[in-house]
Amino acid sequence: MCGVVGVYGFSPVNQLLYDSLILLQHRGQDAAGIMTCDEDGKLFLRKSNGLVRDAFQTRHMLRLKGNMGIGHVRYPTAGCSSSVEAQPFYVNSPFGISLGHNGNVTNADELKQELFEEDRRHINTSSDSEVLLNVFAHELQRYSTGKLSPEDIFYAVANLYRRVKGGYGVVAMIAGRGIVAFRDPFGIRPLCYGQRETEQGTEYMVASESVALEGNGFTLVRDIEPGESIYIDKKGNLHSRMCAEETRKAVCIFEYVYFARPDSIVDDVSVYKSRMRMGVKLAEKIQREWADHDIDVVIPIPDTSRTSAAELAQVLGLKYREGFIKNRYIGRTFIMPEQNERKKSVRQKLNPIALEFKDKNVLLVDDSIVRGTTSTQIIQMARDAGARKVYMASAAPPVRHPNVYGIDMPSVEEFIAHNRTEEEIGQAIGADKIFYQELDDLVDAVRQGNPKLTEFDTSCFNAAYPTGGVDAAYLAMVDEKRNNAAKAADDGVDVEDVEA
Repeated sequence: MCGVVGVYGFSPVNQLLYDSLILLQHRGQDAAGIMTCDEDGKLFLRKSNGLVRDAFQTRHMLRLKGNMGIGHVRYPTAGCSSSVEAQPFYVNSPFGISLGHNGNVTNADELKQELFEEDRRHINTSSDSEVLLNVFAHELQRYSTGKLSPEDIFYAVANLYRRVKGGYGVVAMIAGRGIVAFRDPFGIRPLCYGQRETEQGTEYMVASESVALEGNGFTLVRDIEPGESIYIDKKGNLHSRMCAEETRKAVCIFEYVYFARPDSIVDDVSVYKSRMRMGVKLAEKIQREWADHDIDVVIPIPDTSRTSAAELAQVLGLKYREGFIKNRYIGRTFIMPEQNERKKSVRQKLNPIALEFKDKNVLLVDDSIVRGTTSTQIIQMARDAGARKVYMASAAPPVRHPNVYGIDMPSVEEFIAHNRTEEEIGQAIGADKIFYQELDDLVDAVRQGNPKLTEFDTSCFNAAYPTGGVDAAYLAMVDEKRNNAAKAADDGVDVEDVEA
């Protein structure tokens, strides 16, 4: 999962891009990058490994000149974890195009071969984002008139949609011309845009989540529709067009479960309220299946499960308590590239408050359970703190299948739910009892916020891949490319700031 942002303004946008990436930091902690463009069409780039605050120092920010630019925060789902693959990527021809991408291109290997053999373009990394950039650049070069009209751009995007499969939210910048953004025809990955009025005119921002807009004084206009592209030209005019021949909205439901910030609105659904409803649905399941439960207290596993846990406790009429203190200076364990790093960081990340556990039957609530490594250690921490019994509840169903649209779920065999019943999962992680959300209840919890959403990408729960073309051979290839051993073998170098 990654975060993207693009800004067109009337004053330097370097600080605005930096602040936006800080607001999107939860979407990727592996690398960060910003590229800006000045009035003369000169490009300035800084990208590096690490958090936003570490990647950009004052000297880097001063070099990022210009009133339009794009930014990206990354963790690796395809390719390696080296900063060699940090974004934005850049290609000189035609016009000078930079691009940042959130998601995953499922036919990237096929496209890479096409680009080399037919389009005569060289791909320098294993990143699908570079593939996307070169497909867009090639289509733009084929059909542009030289003056680069909105028609040229939309025609290029339309042809990109015919070639590229998968889930993706893209921001691109054409040197001296403007900002382009587009979303995959299924709307799997989120993308929205907003505006703010200044004395000079209307400024625009495109971002993965609305929180980046609102946090910088922009008003959310709307989500970019599946298969739609927008173009903000150098005069500040916004153009939009539906470019895909066929579209179908199937938003990734994991955005609401885990990835998106609770203060974001994704496709007209409040992430916060959807998580409240997840807690209600889960509580109702516990009432149905275990009416005479002996739970004393409900404790969330911070942070993303707090909203669901609070509602669950209220519905069940139980005490809600904060039983774990989180060290804010440890990264999110789910998105660390290597399993060994996840194992190492859990006890550094959380510390139990013993008095909330001692001699109590505790229900721990998490947003989801993927590999089970964290859950196992946390349950043991609760027992060590004096809990009599430890029950576990997940606001999402069991994760049994890989996500191929940009979520780092590398190997099916790593999933705690792989080839296990729910009872066996509970035993494997050391819980006295375990409760999982029903998939229909999860879908309903999100859909209540926007009844127009009739379909979701729930592939990691039920293997229903909305784009099609995801067969056993492809999943085997994904498993081979994304397992921990492959990631651990990657090695790269730091990327310094440059003037492009």
